[in-house]
Amino acid sequence: MLHGEEFRLVRFLFQRGLALLYLLAFLVAAFQFRPLAGEDGLLPLERYVEGVSFRDRPSLFYFYPSDRVIGLAAWAGVALSALALVAAPYWPVVPDAAATPTSMALWAAMWALYLSFVNAGQLFYGYGWESMLLETGFLAIFLGAGPAAPPVVVLVLLQWVLFRNMFGAGLIKLRGDECWRDLSCMDYHYETQPIPNPVSWFAHHLPERFHRVETFGNHVVELLVPFLYFAPQPWSSAAGAATIGFMGWLMLTGNFAWLNALTIVLAVATFSDGVLEAALPLPIAAPETVATPTYLQVLAILLAVFVLALSVRPARNMLSPNQTMNTAFDPLHLVNTYGAFGSITRDRYEIVIEGTTDEEVTEDTEWREYRFKGKPTDPERRPPQIAPYHLRLDWQLWFAAMAPTPRRSPWFLRLLEKLLEGDDAVRGLLAEDPFAEAGETPAYVRAIRYRYRYTTPEERAETGRWWHRERVGTYVSPVSTAELRVRGRLAR
Repeated sequence: MLHGEEFRLVRFLFQRGLALLYLLAFLVAAFQFRPLAGEDGLLPLERYVEGVSFRDRPSLFYFYPSDRVIGLAAWAGVALSALALVAAPYWPVVPDAAATPTSMALWAAMWALYLSFVNAGQLFYGYGWESMLLETGFLAIFLGAGPAAPPVVVLVLLQWVLFRNMFGAGLIKLRGDECWRDLSCMDYHYETQPIPNPVSWFAHHLPERFHRVETFGNHVVELLVPFLYFAPQPWSSAAGAATIGFMGWLMLTGNFAWLNALTIVLAVATFSDGVLEAALPLPIAAPETVATPTYLQVLAILLAVFVLALSVRPARNMLSPNQTMNTAFDPLHLVNTYGAFGSITRDRYEIVIEGTTDEEVTEDTEWREYRFKGKPTDPERRPPQIAPYHLRLDWQLWFAAMAPTPRRSPWFLRLLEKLLEGDDAVRGLLAEDPFAEAGETPAYVRAIRYRYRYTTPEERAETGRWWHRERVGTYVSPVSTAELRVRGRLAR
């Protein structure tokens, strides 16, 4: 039988990793939430307030829909996350008996604050790793702190989150794109993923046989290995190590926000202190522990019953032939279903936004490109390393480019309007506004749709370019501020 005393070092590493990811998530909210979903954002906060009920999507911003409150909440989250990173789980200035209640209050506050951002963030917060961070963060409330041993049942619940994340991703692939079944998906993935990183180009050009092997390995790690999470040691640790290695490769070859990092943090729950002490190169030893407090044991058991009840719908969905990816089944995101890349795009499309100061658009008009932090706008620019930071606008531009028009992305026209106005908050989301340095604003903007592909090694050696692109259409014809406002009134 397992005892909590065997997992205090596990809790130490898990809480440190989770606190770091919370810190990152709140920093993203501090710098990006207001221009994306604030009072005057691309999807204004009033759309959330007027469009849903508090019961369906509870958030602090439902009652206080203000940029000031958004800023206070984001920086409060940063401060709490930093405190958790530095202090938890020891709380040296807190009496041992108060360590667990203090820790629970801290983790609960971070969870509630981040829930407010996710539920009010609309499209820009509609990613599976948001729900997974909330679900993981909620369970972290009940891990305890100080010398008290963590409840083993909570560690099992963390393994259950990890299992649904990995196994759900494996099932959605088998049921989805045919290329997962014929082992050819990785021929396209590195080139067409949302935001490639510096290694993606090299991974794309690995031999075809390697891509077949890694696709098969993906199925093994996602469909077979997860069942070992619940096995006795050392099998559970071996499964966790395989998962960490798999996620490490994904982090090395792509930018997937904190999806991979959070999965690695969850995988820590598959280890024991004994395995970690033997595996870690540093002389880290598990500290002295005392038994888990009775009240925390009771809360953990009640939590397990609660999670078990909420797991029915996600489990049914995961096993259903009509499985959906990344869905929250309750407004608090307590137990969710996960999955990623059920289908793989074969061609990469990008939207390139351009502006001009010319008062009249002619064939001789000189257009200047806007550049985004993560998008491959400039074919000569090396793909950047962004993750685990999350560039929310860049991700949504990847989705928007899949369609030939912005009809399904109404926020895009508002983005163009903000660029025409020279909005400083939106400019902060860009890598380069070609008009900012001269203090100008464009008279017209337009959006061109391109098909991008990686250059071959020969092409790159000759030109220095990472990408080759060809124009495939006009996403938005040249428009001025007045024309966009007319479109907006007609749309309403």
